[in-house]
Amino acid sequence: MRLKMTVNGTDYVVDIEAEPEVRAVPAPIVIGGSAGAASTPTTASVKGASANAIVAPLAGSVARILVKEGDAIEAGQVVVVLEAMKMETEITAPSAGTVDAILVQPREAVQGGQALVTLAS
Repeated sequence: MRLKMTVNGTDYVVDIEAEPEVRAVPAPIVIGGSAGAASTPTTASVKGASANAIVAPLAGSVARILVKEGDAIEAGQVVVVLEAMKMETEITAPSAGTVDAILVQPREAVQGGQALVTLAS
């Protein structure tokens, strides 16, 4: 590239070599898989929950357990309260039944999808 410049009334012609600008390209965002990379097998950190289990919808810690084994519960009744990031989430029974087992203790850390309470079938 050739430019003409004037400095203190004197004209100069300057040749400039411009290098192309190199910009970093961000990696693609992949949801639910990998983009061409070899995937590494992983193992689940949460045990599978049975069909009659009430599971944690999110990770957190058990703040309160509001039922006991053998209690008859109604659909929509709050059975466990989880705390995550200083917010409490009420976990309700999806259907009526009898509490078969309580699988967690107060202040225990739980993962999303982890069974909290099982109902008798």
